[in-house]
Amino acid sequence: MLRMLTAGESHGPALVGILEGLPANFPVNAAKINEDLKRRHKGFGRGGRQSIENDEIEFLAGLRGGLTLGSPVAFLVKNRDYANWQEYMDPEKEPASGREITKPRPGHADLSGGLKYGFGDLRNVTERSSARETAVRAAAGSICSQLLSFFKIEAKSHVLSIGKVSLSEKGYTFQDLARAETSPVSCIDESTGQKMMREIRKAEDAGDSLGGSFEVIIRGVPAGLGSYAHWDRKLDARLAYALMSIQGIKGVEVGAGFSAAAALGSAYHDEIFHSKDKGFYRKSNRAGGIEGGVSNGEDLVLRAAMKPIPTLRKPLATVDIKTKKAGRAAVERADTTAVPAAAVVGELVALTVLAEAFLEVYGADTLEEMKKRWAGSR
Repeated sequence: MLRMLTAGESHGPALVGILEGLPANFPVNAAKINEDLKRRHKGFGRGGRQSIENDEIEFLAGLRGGLTLGSPVAFLVKNRDYANWQEYMDPEKEPASGREITKPRPGHADLSGGLKYGFGDLRNVTERSSARETAVRAAAGSICSQLLSFFKIEAKSHVLSIGKVSLSEKGYTFQDLARAETSPVSCIDESTGQKMMREIRKAEDAGDSLGGSFEVIIRGVPAGLGSYAHWDRKLDARLAYALMSIQGIKGVEVGAGFSAAAALGSAYHDEIFHSKDKGFYRKSNRAGGIEGGVSNGEDLVLRAAMKPIPTLRKPLATVDIKTKKAGRAAVERADTTAVPAAAVVGELVALTVLAEAFLEVYGADTLEEMKKRWAGSR
């Protein structure tokens, strides 16, 4: 069983992660993880924090000589901005005054979290609920990506829409998604990407923010991952759970998703074929690679919708939790949009779930034994 735990605050000393359940003798490439962290870092419309942080993974336990030991792998990503916040965010000392938040932002966890824990300073909520936490989840996902690569499983992500600008291109291939890597907004079409950037500039000039949507495609997934027998082990349910856990995500689709509601069954379901070379296969993939909670051997296709960032330079109406007087919400440094970054995070958290499901079927104490089990099933 693969288990992940994260800890850390946005402006605290570091973000910490623990992955338990990885096989021994699995070589982990820190440089590749740092590349994925840089991918998460990029994106037109990001805020000033990105010029401060230079995320890199630092391993604390579970590796020796670059190989996993079979024990929990512990790692951290330091917050460089902590140097500017230490007097307010020191884990042990009484915090200095001046950074308190008492005016909750609509759409943020500020008020709901403050009510849950009885905090008088909503800084205690926003520091943990911040999307900064996804840096350490991205690192964990990158480790899982490296494990899955030994079994020819790979993933790519790209942005489908930002604000009212959407990608109109249809019929693109998995290989086409590589074009997103050179786009400032992770869009595979240059013209649409330029329109997205103009949309972002308009929102930024207005002191506003934008949401959007992205797609993750995972290739090479064998049939049989997940479960039709147990509700909590269904692969699509677990993937949706993981994507919905990303800050700002409000909707998830698998395959054709919500459009299936308007389709006839005869037009929606993917017909089954067989050949000696391919085995069972489909000529379409509206199911998104999952039927009955179990992978069917086709590409996994996932989409997620992200709401606009709730921190606005022209803040919305709120009520001060201490004085109960009406006013304007707190203003924190924030992005205009983070959809390109969310696409990368979505890709990596999906791979974390997939690694867990893969280990349930092919897991063993060592990577060598996993390879034997996988090869024997093909």
